[in-house]
Amino acid sequence: MSELGREISIKNKKVLTAANEAVSGKRKGLFALLPFLGPAFIASIAYVDPGNYATNISGGAQFGYKLLWVIVIANLMGILFQNMSAKLGIATGKNLPELCKEHFPKWMNMVMWIFSELAAMATDLAEFLGATLALNLLFNIPMMIAVIITGVVTYAILMMERFGFRPLEKFITAFAISIGLCYLVEMLLSHPSLSKIAYHSVTPWIGGTSSIMLAVGVIGATVMPHAIYLHSSLTQKRVVPVNDQQKLRIQKFSTIEIFIAMGLAGLVNLAMMAMSAAVFFESGNTVIASIETAYQTLTPLLGPAAASVFLVSLLASGISSSTVGTMAGQVIMQGFVGFSIPLWLRRMITMFPAFIVVFLHLDPTHTLVISQVVLSIVLPFPIVALIYFTRRKDIMGVLVNKQLTTIVSILCAAIVLILNIVLILQTIA
Repeated sequence: MSELGREISIKNKKVLTAANEAVSGKRKGLFALLPFLGPAFIASIAYVDPGNYATNISGGAQFGYKLLWVIVIANLMGILFQNMSAKLGIATGKNLPELCKEHFPKWMNMVMWIFSELAAMATDLAEFLGATLALNLLFNIPMMIAVIITGVVTYAILMMERFGFRPLEKFITAFAISIGLCYLVEMLLSHPSLSKIAYHSVTPWIGGTSSIMLAVGVIGATVMPHAIYLHSSLTQKRVVPVNDQQKLRIQKFSTIEIFIAMGLAGLVNLAMMAMSAAVFFESGNTVIASIETAYQTLTPLLGPAAASVFLVSLLASGISSSTVGTMAGQVIMQGFVGFSIPLWLRRMITMFPAFIVVFLHLDPTHTLVISQVVLSIVLPFPIVALIYFTRRKDIMGVLVNKQLTTIVSILCAAIVLILNIVLILQTIA
């Protein structure tokens, strides 16, 4: 083993040793939680991807603060499903696609694999375009060159997995925190009404047809199929429990991390819509149809610094979420059909749709909307499979869902699926 390899191995062992000490009760408080931070932050990136930028900014511009409650509901649903996915990996030592392969007929797995790959590509397309657009607007780089830069950067980040799980987790967590800091700056610059944020975050408002459609879009852009698949993979062998007591303790740490990571993602989404409400809605700029328009409108209203911070957050979102999307694609392929392709090849394949969009000069924001529809079609597969497995005592053991959890998850799944059907029909119309 090389000197670098020994150093990496030692660092990974230190993290795992610390995690095992926490599980056994030797570590307490924050020091016990630290070794478990990582998986939920990686999954949470899917909740602040460029698709969320498009829906949140449009929602705030058109309806002010009134749709903030939708973000709260969507984030609570996300916490529920991500926690179930993480729990599945801890309880079984397998990820969701692997369990589907074991328990479902071959034809069903092939169908799920094909649709899941389409979802992974649609996800990556949206995220790739977000980063590319940010590079174009921020540095005036031609779109085609920006696509190549995005591809190289995301591949370089993915290669960090060679150095163990911890460096990649830290890198993605840093991206998540940087997005949060960018929107803290945006909030300070835009001066939104804190009383309105508090009120509309907990007060449902329906409005008319257009607001309902936008609310559907917000939820559709939040709960992501690839994040559900990926989270079970991130926890399945990270810290391996040897008995039921350790499973329960690991799950406890995982749940705390999920609330922290998903809570941060939820606050970022709230900040996006609140900033848009304060800047665009209250100034009469209610028709913000694209990310480019939002950037161009921000400059005269808040100044170039605010507009640049907006693009920096979009760039961080696009690069990190594209990286996570590629990771999910590997998990999906390996789990459903039992083989994987080299990382560079998957990166090239998932880059190809973005090249086509840029080459044909298609509207990036409109393409983002289409990608969300593809995700809406695929979303039922992982949600239904997740509920099916986590409610089975013979699979989950001591981590099986409580009856209330199963009932609430079924209700949430029904809401998400109905809203996604509405989104599909509305987009077709």
